[in-house]
Amino acid sequence: MSASSRGEFKMALSSVMSTKWRSMLTVLGVVIGVASVMTVMGLGQGIKQQIAGQIDHFGKNILMVRPGNQARYENGTQLTNTDVLFGRDAMGALTTQDAAAIASVGQVQKSAPLGIISSAAKVGNTTLSDPLVIATSSQLPSVIGQQVQYGNFFDDNSANTAVIGKQVAHDLFGESVPLGQLFTLRGQTFMVRGIFSDFNSSPMSPTAGFDNAIFIPYGAAQQLTNNGLQFYTILVQPKSGSQASATQNITSHLLAAHGGEHDFTVFNHSQAEDMSKSTISLFTTFVSAVAAIALLVGGIGIMNIMLVSVTERMHEIGVRKAVGATNRQILTQFTLEAAVLSGVGGVIGVVLSIIAEALLRTYTTYHPVFMWQAMLLAVGISLAVGIVFGVAPAVKAARKDPITALRHE
Repeated sequence: MSASSRGEFKMALSSVMSTKWRSMLTVLGVVIGVASVMTVMGLGQGIKQQIAGQIDHFGKNILMVRPGNQARYENGTQLTNTDVLFGRDAMGALTTQDAAAIASVGQVQKSAPLGIISSAAKVGNTTLSDPLVIATSSQLPSVIGQQVQYGNFFDDNSANTAVIGKQVAHDLFGESVPLGQLFTLRGQTFMVRGIFSDFNSSPMSPTAGFDNAIFIPYGAAQQLTNNGLQFYTILVQPKSGSQASATQNITSHLLAAHGGEHDFTVFNHSQAEDMSKSTISLFTTFVSAVAAIALLVGGIGIMNIMLVSVTERMHEIGVRKAVGATNRQILTQFTLEAAVLSGVGGVIGVVLSIIAEALLRTYTTYHPVFMWQAMLLAVGISLAVGIVFGVAPAVKAARKDPITALRHE
């Protein structure tokens, strides 16, 4: 940078610093826009990595069968429900006959249906009014790769036994290992047979944590619901190297069971990841569009304050021109001032986004990703906004006649 350029930059910085509060209010839109974009991008990328890790934890060879034809597209975008991993909020349901049909497929090694029972859990004077009661089979732990830390998981012939998450153990029994303890569901007594180890939570799947869940055999659940049990998903572990053929045969078996109606969907590992990415990308795009509006408002604010600055400093412009300053130098001075304003706003926005992401990491289950490339891009865009919206006031200042400017009070 030449001595002349350094002088112009110092002059621009000095001018901005001379009106600190006005400058801060001027770049508020840029700060909000940059902070919003950076926080949402980091959050979105973090959620994508969390979901990918969660899916990998449950196994890349796992298949998920859900009710309803969810492999739908609209304007090139795949549509899905919000529970990306397990589809608890999917429309419709699968039956015990569907679970049996899937288990009978030759390429299926293991399968575990998941169904929800609505019931309060009671122990003496303690009541959990709305626990997550899940009906499943004995193969669930091996299908999802989750260890039972204390005790054992039930078998399919078990009656009125349960395996619970650690949060339920704490909330319902007030202890960490309530093995052998009794509780009631819908008036029937169940015994705690095991306690799961901590689940990895996922922000895109409200059921993926399962630390607040009570697992019971689906045979016992059938009795609780008078044979009205339905499943919101069936997890399938195909035999090694047979995922494609397993998917095809599961589909054909279910089509036969449903009278040819394709009212279900079979997802594999990569499709589940694609669904999560499309959902998060849609959210990121929406928030980024709002942030872009904030940047636009910030740019207009910079242009407005620079126009005011040109009017206020008319005499200064006249003096500089009288002592030999060229139109180009005046243009550069005011353009640099606008760039400094927007650049400072971009830096502040990035700092705020780092603070916001750190708070999210500390106090929530979200783990935003710090992307230095995106940070540099955000600062560059904010500089561009300042330059674009600062050109008009700078041109106005550069075109001022020195005599007219000197007469201005």
